[in-house]
Amino acid sequence: MRINIYYGGRGLIGDPTLYVLKKMTAVFEELNVKLGRYDLFEQKSGITMLPQTFKEADGIILASTVEWHGIGGHMMSFLDACWLYGDKEKISHTYMAPVIMSTTYGEKEAELDLMNAWQTLGGIVCPGLSGYIPEISEIEKNENYQKLIEKSAENIYRSISQQSFSLPVSVMQVRKITYRTKNTSLTQQETEQLSEYSSDDNYVARQKEDIKELAEIFKGKLSSAAAAPEKDFPECFRACFRPQSNTQLKYKINLKGKDVISIRVDNAKLEVGYGDLVYPDVELTMEPAVLNEICSGRKTFQGGFMEGSILSKGDFKSLRMLDSMFPFMP
Repeated sequence: MRINIYYGGRGLIGDPTLYVLKKMTAVFEELNVKLGRYDLFEQKSGITMLPQTFKEADGIILASTVEWHGIGGHMMSFLDACWLYGDKEKISHTYMAPVIMSTTYGEKEAELDLMNAWQTLGGIVCPGLSGYIPEISEIEKNENYQKLIEKSAENIYRSISQQSFSLPVSVMQVRKITYRTKNTSLTQQETEQLSEYSSDDNYVARQKEDIKELAEIFKGKLSSAAAAPEKDFPECFRACFRPQSNTQLKYKINLKGKDVISIRVDNAKLEVGYGDLVYPDVELTMEPAVLNEICSGRKTFQGGFMEGSILSKGDFKSLRMLDSMFPFMP
């Protein structure tokens, strides 16, 4: 069993939530639970990618500290990313236990907020732990508090391992009727930037003219590429594979109107062929003619992404690795 812990506090010395997580971690390790730890304050720049870490987890713990009001900005940004970019099918089978410690007022409200958010996402909630701890010394010196923390960790383990069943909640019915997630291939930062630019009428007008000119240029290029005979794509990847150290990546290439190419790289081992692939690190969408150009050495994956002929979802660093692992020559 695997449990991922997402800590949304600021990582300050004396944070009671950190002490509680330390005690819980010791219990989970005794129970042979595989753990993943993600401190959101350290991963602010990549927070939109964190929902992908759910794929191997049976359950998660969302932990935060109430310092003045609510669950804090890091945890809220993480929940926004879950709503916008998370795999709702995976979330619907994932248990969540909230752990909220307060140094002021509002631990119960924050705990309820996390539970409602996870249920709105479609996930399953199990009992967690919340409390008011103004000074960490109070919890360190009290054996009853420590036993309660250990007992809570054991209860979380049982709820997830036994897949505890609960009655339906009304928020799920409301979600089915009113809530819709807009599908997008953009990250949160790209979406916000696009919204800012789209409100500028002059910018939009210039972009339309530029797109029209580029369309005429690339129309001729793509037409000539389409006339070229289509290559055996999997064989092209095998022939040009250059292993990279410490590399374990999965790529999914959607060819418009045709097949899906799946690529698995495990250091020096390569698996490539036609067929679907679940939970890829990077998912690409392009015309077959574009991939034909890449395999012929006339274009790179990064270049295709920059010019707009390739749509990409996932880590941009992993996208750049494609050109390093498969240096196609003309």
